[in-house]
Amino acid sequence: MAALKPGVARALLKRTRGRKILVVGDLMIDEWIWGTVTRISPEAPVPVVAVNAHSFTLGGAGNVANNLRALDAKVWLAGTVGDDAFSEQMRALLRDRKVDGRGIFALAGRPTTRKTRVVAHNQQVVRADWESVTPPSAIDRERVAAFVRRRAPHCDAVIFSDYGKGLLSREIVEASFGCPLVLADPKPQNVDLFAGVTCIAPNAAEAAAITGIVLTDDAALEAAGRNLFARLHCQYVVITRGENGIALFAKKGKRLQVPSVARTVYDVSGAGDTVIATLTLALAAGAPIEQAVGLANFAAGAVVEKLGTATASAGEILALVDHAHV
Repeated sequence: MAALKPGVARALLKRTRGRKILVVGDLMIDEWIWGTVTRISPEAPVPVVAVNAHSFTLGGAGNVANNLRALDAKVWLAGTVGDDAFSEQMRALLRDRKVDGRGIFALAGRPTTRKTRVVAHNQQVVRADWESVTPPSAIDRERVAAFVRRRAPHCDAVIFSDYGKGLLSREIVEASFGCPLVLADPKPQNVDLFAGVTCIAPNAAEAAAITGIVLTDDAALEAAGRNLFARLHCQYVVITRGENGIALFAKKGKRLQVPSVARTVYDVSGAGDTVIATLTLALAAGAPIEQAVGLANFAAGAVVEKLGTATASAGEILALVDHAHV
């Protein structure tokens, strides 16, 4: 496929503004502790980090919402948080980003999922996860499903952001089918929940785990894509492949491989969130699937040049598109 042309990309990004997107999935807070290392602890052979900054960002499904807002979409978010101080931190972040959080329900006796990363000299030293992966009760899941059922028909698209934390169920997925465009970024253990959605977008490792096919060459990639396509009966399968770009599988044997456009790969954290957000917006704006994948590929190329979970603005995407045509 020819690279996405600058004029096409500009027109498409204009059409994505204001699209109404519902994001459903596992909500997280990414906590960042930034510092420097000048010595090793006398207590154990570990670095001592002198902290000079502390910040919070939206993670998981929240990062998908953040990527959508970076491209001027209107976003509703559905999921669960704990009944704790970090749930208020998350709601504050959502208010700051102008994301509608009325579909978020606080659950007693459960922590808000939080990933604490200590970063020194632009390198991650350690990560601590605060979470529960026990599925919420049937009553709590139905609260989420009921919200999705009410909101989905009024949206241009629904995105399921699955991080394997126990929230999503087939009932919640089926509640979205009042919307004509439904995309999912699934974890391998949950992939069958998403049968019948418009598109799934696993990464290469997830696709290999789902299908049992090691993606060592082009033939293996083809086999994995066709396996997913037949298993889930969706319209499109998109496999993100890091430095190898994106592979698309569609009906009637159509297949497309888009090479990576990243100039420098600095950090791949959250790149899948950027892909599913941009892909969804492009499809919601009426783009052909080839253009939608192309735009998502440029968006991913922009975010992997940044440290940590990040977003791509329209300007950053277009700068990369322009660079590809110089």
